[in-house]
Formats: sequence, C-alpha cells, structure tokens
Amino acid sequence: MNELPAAVELVDVWKRFAGQEAVQGVNLAIAEGEFFSLLGPSGCGKTTTLRMIAGFEQPSQGVIRLLGEAIHDTPPHRRNINMVFQNYALFPHLSVFENIAFGLRAKRVPRTEIRKRVLESLEMVRLPGLEDRKPAQLSGGQQQRVALARALVNRPAVLLLDEPLGALDQKLRKEMQLELKRLQREVGITFVYVTHDQEEALTMSDRIAVMNQGRVLQMAEPRQIYDNPATRFVADFIGTTNFIAGWVSSIERGMATVELDGLGTACVPDQAGLVAGQPVTLAIRPERLRLANAPSPDQPNHLAGVLEEIIFVGNDTQYLLRFGNGTRLLIREQNRSPAEGGTDYRAGQTLYVNWSPASSNVLLE
Repeated sequence: MNELPAAVELVDVWKRFAGQEAVQGVNLAIAEGEFFSLLGPSGCGKTTTLRMIAGFEQPSQGVIRLLGEAIHDTPPHRRNINMVFQNYALFPHLSVFENIAFGLRAKRVPRTEIRKRVLESLEMVRLPGLEDRKPAQLSGGQQQRVALARALVNRPAVLLLDEPLGALDQKLRKEMQLELKRLQREVGITFVYVTHDQEEALTMSDRIAVMNQGRVLQMAEPRQIYDNPATRFVADFIGTTNFIAGWVSSIERGMATVELDGLGTACVPDQAGLVAGQPVTLAIRPERLRLANAPSPDQPNHLAGVLEEIIFVGNDTQYLLRFGNGTRLLIREQNRSPAEGGTDYRAGQTLYVNWSPASSNVLLE
C-alpha cells in the first residue's frame, strides 16, 4: 500500500533577498491533518517560509508541493490554501456574515450555499448569532474567530496562520490556543502555524520545526524537542535550561563520567559518539533538579552550593544556587505546604542540588 503524499512538502527550499539568505535549504514534509508549527526568533525565516507556501514569495531554489503537486510556480489564488494574519484583515464596513462570505462570492458560489456555509462556519468557531455585527462591535478574540471562519469557509486543503494570536492579551491567548487546537481536530484540516512563542507551539502542535538563521535545527514532536533538544540553541530557546560545561573522563557499562569544570563530576547515559576526553555541555531543565540539605542516596549526581535567591511564582518557587566557580543553577520546584513535605529554605544556606543521570541532556556542539 502506497503512502499518501504529504499535505505540504518543501524540498531543499532557499530564499534570497538582495544576496542575503533568509531561508537556507529547508526540507519539510507536513502530513495531512497535522498541526505543524514553525518556531523561532524574529528574522529566523519562519514567516518567509510560510509566505512561500502561500505563494506570496517565490523560492530562489527548491520545490514546494501541495498534496504531491508542485505549486511553487502557481499563483496564490490558484492554490487550495488560505492564510490567517495577525491583524485579522477584516473589512470594517462589512458585517461578520459578509466578511466570511467574501471569498465565496468571489468564486460565484450560489447564494443559498453561501448562507449555509457561512452559518456552519460561525457554529464551528462558536459565534452563532453574530452574523449581523460589524468587526468593531466584536472583542479581539471574536475578531480572530471571524478571521478563522472566513479562511475555513473556503474549505482549503491547508490553513496557514502567521502569529494569529499576537495581538491578544495573555489570558485570551491561552484560551484561543485551546480553541485553535479543538477547531483543528474537528475540521481535520492541515494547519501550518508560525510563532515565536515556545509555550504556544508546545501547547498546540503535533510537530514543531525550530528555526534559526534560515535553517531548521530540529523537527520533532513537542516532548521530544523539550526533553532531547538537538542543539544548545534549541535547548535555550525552548523553555529554560541550565548549561554546565565539562569533558568526558571515562565510559563504562553504558554510563559516562563527566568532569564538570570546577564543580566535580556527573554521571550521564552513554550515547553514540561519546569518547573519553571529549568536551561536552550538560543541559538540565530546572524542574529536573532537586534541592536538599544533604546529598540524595537515590541520585548519583549532586553538587553543593549556596542559595542565592528565592523567587516565588505562584504554583512554583525558583531557587538560584551559586557555586564556588561562579556557576549558577536554576531549580524549579512545585510549592507544597510543610504538612505535605514542603521545605522552608533561606537565602545564604548551603544546600545540595541532586539529579538523576537521565535528566542530563548531553550536547556535543
């Protein structure tokens, strides 16, 4: 049985502007029905990549396919793709109904079919009964839903979303993240989503491509990217990470011993390519570290340091531990009451940070 073609495929795609390479050799295969995110800082090439899929930019080199058909030379209006922008681009003088119907009228869809599909789209985005309002009479979240309904009413094969939640406040953004994911699952359309917000990408995506300087550095499921970042940039960009430099002193029975510069040693799982004497960097998430008054008998890795700062952030508390060589580690622990086994540390205390070998991600770059 032959595999179905990818909904969107980019093969060795490059884009140059005035001699500058904005996108460099990007290869992507996005499955039908997938929620796929392009994630990275401003200027990394993610929006340029999206615009090439939409047809608003032409690749300098490479092939772009939609459902197996090459489209990189096809005009935007002839691609079965719709796009939602950050500013929504609603017509202020038209009603919600007419905004959503605009594309259907341009295609000369019969009037009865237009009404049926517009009302279905409003139900889909949970805005029934608002078809006669103007955009100015809607909240930011409602305007965003109208923009989504306008894109979905055309029944595209792929929906492109360019930072569509960027204009919303934080609380509404979180609500709309869940709504977007629900909507994508219900309609089954492939979503290609551009964002610089790592939490947003982790929350909604089936897979993420992390980009920097025009290249895809890692493409994987959210948990894989968070737990096993491929590079220091990915580890640093996705969430918060502690980095400790060192070198491999020995490898034995599937475990490597790493000499940490000026701190001591740590055990990490052996992985392909590790050799004695090799410089490495350990990347450890703050929530994988544990503070204690003494070394843990259950954890082979432990370092003693001075508690420099305590930061209460509601559900969690963050602790900054300083070591003799100037290194600082951030530890994040969920808050618990003393009755639940919570602790009451004070700045200036000497404490131990403990962690398991599996909590260290070894970076070779």
